[in-house]
Amino acid sequence: MIVIPPVLLPAACLPDTEYFSWLAHAPAITIEIHETFPKQTCRNRYRIATSNGPQILSVPVNKPLGNHTPTAAVEIDKKSNWNIIHWRALESAYNKSPFFLYYRDHFETLFMQPPVLLTDFNLRLLETCVSLIRIPCTLNLTEKYIHEPEDLYDMRMRIMPKRPMQHRWSISAFEPYIQVFSEKYVFAPNLSILDLIFNLGPESADYLKKHRPGV
Repeated sequence: MIVIPPVLLPAACLPDTEYFSWLAHAPAITIEIHETFPKQTCRNRYRIATSNGPQILSVPVNKPLGNHTPTAAVEIDKKSNWNIIHWRALESAYNKSPFFLYYRDHFETLFMQPPVLLTDFNLRLLETCVSLIRIPCTLNLTEKYIHEPEDLYDMRMRIMPKRPMQHRWSISAFEPYIQVFSEKYVFAPNLSILDLIFNLGPESADYLKKHRPGV
C-alpha cells in the first residue's frame, strides 16, 4: 500500500471530499495560515449541489493589508447579509437530504454568528465537520510561511474549486452516492464536505476511508 505523506493544506472554507480524504488518511496535518491570501480559491469558496446544478458560494472578505494580507489576518466582510444568503442556499439545497435535520443546528449557529476573521470561521467549520464525521485527526497550524516545505506534501494550491489540477496524489475517481437531485443530474463528485455529511451522515467516514489520496 502506498504510504501517504504528512500534508500541508490551505485554511479552506467547507472544503471538498478530496481535502477530507487527506484528513482521514495523512499521518500528520498542517493548516497554512501565514501565506499571502490568494483570491478565488477554496479559502473563501465552496461548492454545493443545488436544483440548478453545482453552485459556488463565496464568503466576502476584507484584506486590511491589501494584497499583502496574510490569510490569518483576512476579515469577513459583514457589510452584506452573505451569511443569511449562504444559509438559505444550504437549506434550499439540502433540506430534503437524509441528514440535514440531524446536523443543521451545528452549522446554522456558525453561519448566524460568524467571527471577525475568515480563518476562525473556516477552522470552526472544519472542526465541526471533523467531529461529526468522527475522523481521528489533529489539525496543526503553521507558525510561519515556508515557500517550499521539505517534510510536507504541499497541497496549498492544489485544492481549488475553479482550477482542478492532476498530481501524484490526486484521487482518480469518486464513488457515486445518492444526492438530493440525483433524479435530475448525474452524480457531481468532490463537492463541499457538506454534501457528503448531509447525504451520507454517519457513513461519511466509511466513504472517506475508501478514497485514499493517490488512488
